[in-house]
Order: sequence, then C-alpha cells, then structure tokens
Amino acid sequence: MLSERRLQVLRAIVQDYVGTEEPVGSKALTERHSLGVSPATIRNDMAALEDEGFIAQPHTSAGRIPTDKGYRLFVDKLAGVKPMTAPERRAIQNFLDGAVDLDDVVARTVRLLAQLTRQVAVVQYPSLTRSTVRHVELLSLAPARVMLVLITDTGRVEQRMIDCPAPFGEASLADLRARLNSRVAGRRFTDVPRLVEDLPEGFDHEDRGTVSTVLSTLLETLVEENEERLMIGGTANLTRFGHDFPLTIRPVLEALEEQVVLLKLLGEAGDSGMTVRIGHENAYEGLNSTSVVSVGYGSGGEAVAKLGVVGPTRMDYPGTMGAVRAVARYVGQILAES
Repeated sequence: MLSERRLQVLRAIVQDYVGTEEPVGSKALTERHSLGVSPATIRNDMAALEDEGFIAQPHTSAGRIPTDKGYRLFVDKLAGVKPMTAPERRAIQNFLDGAVDLDDVVARTVRLLAQLTRQVAVVQYPSLTRSTVRHVELLSLAPARVMLVLITDTGRVEQRMIDCPAPFGEASLADLRARLNSRVAGRRFTDVPRLVEDLPEGFDHEDRGTVSTVLSTLLETLVEENEERLMIGGTANLTRFGHDFPLTIRPVLEALEEQVVLLKLLGEAGDSGMTVRIGHENAYEGLNSTSVVSVGYGSGGEAVAKLGVVGPTRMDYPGTMGAVRAVARYVGQILAES
C-alpha cells in the first residue's frame, strides 16, 4: 500500500501532466503544490512510485508521466467525479430538451458529449430487448396490406409493412389492435411471445391467418439481431492529441469504425454503473493508448443502453466522468418523459 503522501504526489503528477502535457519533475511539484515536504523527499517518493510502476520516465528528462497503472489508482482512489456547474447543467438540459424524437435525442447527445469532453462520443440506441411496449398501432393501407407501428417506452419507433393472406376489414383491424394492446402495453418485450400466442384463437377462422401474420411480424421486430445501433461523433477531436498516441492514431480510428468493438467497449447495457477502462485494460489492441468512460442510461432507474467517450489516457478523468454521468442522467429523464 502506498502512503498517503505518495498518493498525493501521484495525484499531483497526474493533474499536472494532464494540464500541461509535459513530463512532471520534482521541482515543478514543489512549486505548484503544497505537499509540505522538501524536494528531496518528493524525489524519493517519485522514485518509489516509479519502482512500483505508477509513473515512468518517457526519456532522459527529469520529468515523469503516469502509467496505465498510475491512472487506474488515480481513478479508483484519488479522483472524485467533478460535478457540473449550474450553468453547465442548464446548458445540457436546454440543448437536449429541444429534441423531437429518439434519433434527435441520440444525435444531440453525441454532439453534446463530444463538445463537453472534447473526446470521441459514443451513444448506443436503447436496446429493444431491454424495453417495454408502450403501444402497437395497426393501420390499413389496402384491403390486404397493413402497417404495424411499434412504440417503445424509450421513444423508439419501429415500422413494418405486412402483406396479409386475405383482406382484413377495418372493424377486424380495430378489434385486433385493441386486444393486442390490452395484452402487451406496458409489458417487457421478453414477455410478449407468451402473452400473444393464443390470440388468433379468439378470431373468426377466416381472419386467423392474418392475425398470425401480424403477430409473426411483431415478434420478428422484437428479436431482430441488428437492433444494436450506435452513433459516434467528435472523431476529429483525436487530432488534437496526436502526440498522445505512440505511433499513429490510425489503429484508434480503425477500431472506432468497428461497431462490435465499440459495443464491447461500452459494456453490458444492463449495467448502469460507471465504467472506466484505461489503456491496456481495453481488450482491443488498437485502443491500448486510449481510455473509455461509459455509463448506462434509461428511464425508471434501469439502464436500457450505454453512452460514453473515448480519448487518450492523458484525460481529465474527474471532468470527463462528471460530464458523462450528467448527460446520461438528463437523457434518462427525457426518455422517462417522452
């Protein structure tokens, strides 16, 4: 275990390196921080921190920089989440309140996160499998053609065209709509199949084929494999950190193009807690020089998706964590009110 004083030295090194982009020496620490000890003692503490792998000497200069291990200890023990100021909170709310639908909410969230953190922002759309049904609408387009509109509790809207095996009258369509919503409205998607399995039996024989076709389309919509969608923004922010990537930012850019990689980075959407993955903690090799800060968002206290940012390991962790958490909270409120 590190002594309290050495933890304070590590905190000072992280803060200075993030702020100045320059390796930090003992003289600078003495001048900038009230550590209450001599430069010689600080040098001894820095030597001990280096021996234990928390800081490293990038070249022959006297300065040191944090390692992945040092950043990890900083995040776990030393960094409080920086709260947003009242003007910042109002700006977030005003920006997100103008959204007109779910796509607009996600697009605004990506833009806002990228601007607040000056990193790459990634937002996952609410997952259908973790959603509940708000309403199912059925619209007649022709005697044997119906549009199914599925609306979720998160504001997601899915539309499907259905070619029915036989003409289906307005009265029958209204009856099916009413019976369907009485069973599935407010229920989890995972419960829907068993709730509707016997529904066709309640209709006249000549209508059962159409009812079954409508239900099959609904169930296919619920279990689509391509439901995991992401939006990404602020990639250009990486160009400000060129010197933070040892060789080139190309592997980072390539990784950001892989949706599967990003979904794994964000983690399981059901987990609403904040996750910070630093450097080599990211399994994808192309992202070993980056950190990922993510958190779940949703309505009613349950996470339905994740959002977060990707940036260099030399990151303002308290500020980034505070921004990510605040934005997630406001997005959750918007979904709850939508």
